[in-house]
Amino acid sequence: MTSTFQVDLHGVVDLLARHLYSSPRVYLRELLQNGVDAITARRGLAGEDAPATVRLRPLPDGGLEVADSGVGLTLAEAGELLATIGRSSKRDVELGTGREEFLGQFGIGLLSAFMVADEIELTSRSARRHDDGTWPAPVRWRGFADGSYELAEIGPDDPAAPAEPGSVVRLRPRRDMEHWLAPATVTALAQDFGSLLPVDLQVEVRLDLDADAPGSPGHEDGAGTVWRRLSGHELPWKESHATPAERDAALTRYAEQTLGFTPLARIDLDIPVAGLSGVAYVLPAAVSPTTPSSHRVYLKRMLLGTKVDDLLPPWAFFVRCVLDASALRPTASREGLYEDEVLLATREALGAQVRAWALAALAEDSPAGRAFLRVHHLAVRALALQDDDMLDLAARVLPFETTEGTGTLTDLQAALPEGARLLWTPSVEEFRRVAPVAAAQGLGLVNGGYVYDADLLERISRRFPRWRLSPVTSSDVAQALLEVDPLRELEIAGSVQAIDAALAPQDCEVIVRAFEPSVLPAMLLHDRDGDHERETRATVEAADDLWGQVLAGLSGPARSRQLVLNDTNGTVRSLLATTDPQVREAGAQSLYVTALLLSGRPLRSSEATLMNGSLAVLLDRALHPGTTPLEENR
Repeated sequence: MTSTFQVDLHGVVDLLARHLYSSPRVYLRELLQNGVDAITARRGLAGEDAPATVRLRPLPDGGLEVADSGVGLTLAEAGELLATIGRSSKRDVELGTGREEFLGQFGIGLLSAFMVADEIELTSRSARRHDDGTWPAPVRWRGFADGSYELAEIGPDDPAAPAEPGSVVRLRPRRDMEHWLAPATVTALAQDFGSLLPVDLQVEVRLDLDADAPGSPGHEDGAGTVWRRLSGHELPWKESHATPAERDAALTRYAEQTLGFTPLARIDLDIPVAGLSGVAYVLPAAVSPTTPSSHRVYLKRMLLGTKVDDLLPPWAFFVRCVLDASALRPTASREGLYEDEVLLATREALGAQVRAWALAALAEDSPAGRAFLRVHHLAVRALALQDDDMLDLAARVLPFETTEGTGTLTDLQAALPEGARLLWTPSVEEFRRVAPVAAAQGLGLVNGGYVYDADLLERISRRFPRWRLSPVTSSDVAQALLEVDPLRELEIAGSVQAIDAALAPQDCEVIVRAFEPSVLPAMLLHDRDGDHERETRATVEAADDLWGQVLAGLSGPARSRQLVLNDTNGTVRSLLATTDPQVREAGAQSLYVTALLLSGRPLRSSEATLMNGSLAVLLDRALHPGTTPLEENR
């Protein structure tokens, strides 16, 4: 036995309100879409001279009337479209509801009005004659929130029927949803959704209540009301202006009014194959790369949404777009764009136009280019990670933190001896550890610890060898330091060995060198090879005997950190000379933690405990010279 599904309209309305649509406000957009699609269908039937009007009239009982001069419906068409939710058919395109040529879907669009209404009445007069030349009778469909409906033909002179071909929708508000049908709300929503529609959209407002309602000045209707036109405006970026400067000023004002900011720059967008045109505005302030890039998008001049994302490549987070398109496909809620081949191609084309502007802006030393780089250098870095043309340009213009101050790679290269190698650190902490010594030794060091920088510097070193860039290692710095005299090395060998043993639990090796600045007692180097060895040792301990023996043969005694003591520093020389083992151990631990702090890294609890213990020993010696803790306890 074959059965059909039964639809609970309450459940469908709840699904629409809570899951499909973001807000009840879209009900008016759906009604406007139905009216515009019906007008489009009538123009296809009667030519471009067919009337194109949509009228919004708030009703005395708190309801709303939406009338259009579209193609209208016959009894059979109304039954097919309105009696079965979700049905599509060959008639959809004929009636103005097909996805290919029109904006919406008539049945589901009308149903969305149940989010704000308890009852929907549709009266319609068709613009199509019967085969015998006679006009179809007007029809009335009345739907209720409980899922029932009435559908019947009405007399040609019925006062509820439109006088001319077209449709009239009347809504009776749901309890607690009356504000969505209030005149001021209807006017504001219609202005937002329909201001760019190529039809005559007007709303009736009472002069005493809505004198300041948006829209163009209207004409009085003789009963304390006025009709205000809300549509018919040209796309802002296609309006004619006397000079380029006037156009710039007008589009800047449009951004301020529509998007709420004064743009740093403007990029014209044009993709004829997608029927797309618009403007990308460069944000006046930096934003995080993770900030959603919300754009204002119109489809066939009907507002799709003000927060449409995934329109541009992820690296283009520094612009906000306003555009109109005809070939892009909306999602089921018509508040976003469907991810298909057309959108992918459009995204790539839009990205190419934004990229071309950015390359041109940075290629010449201009105030606009400098301002863009100062504010949006993160976006330039993000693009350079994927684009070799931008990478080559970025290597010359992007600022980095270096041992010579903040500057470009070109600046750093010019400050070093000809042919000198440029080194970079993968973290801010490592740069802070190494930078003072590197600067004193004449090494060119770049901080790659900020967002994108490590990947960017690595990519530059691979793509463009002329920069002579390479990541810094502990040996790069250690080899640049002066080894102590052999006799001095023999003199302090015992102390160095004792200090090395004291710091072994911290996975730290100790060496002694002589380097500038002498005020720096010690420098902590991070050895990535040592990290690898440590991970290998951990694996050996966890592996079975056979596999552990294999790994053990590959691992060595390397430690992940190296504390370089400065033999030119007075504190270090005193530490190496002391014969008190507790003072020597506490001093070494104190220097180790101090070197950690100099790198800018926060202390872990174990390191804070180590620092407190070492300070306690040193303070005790300073306050009670000539004694030991053991002697005091006796």
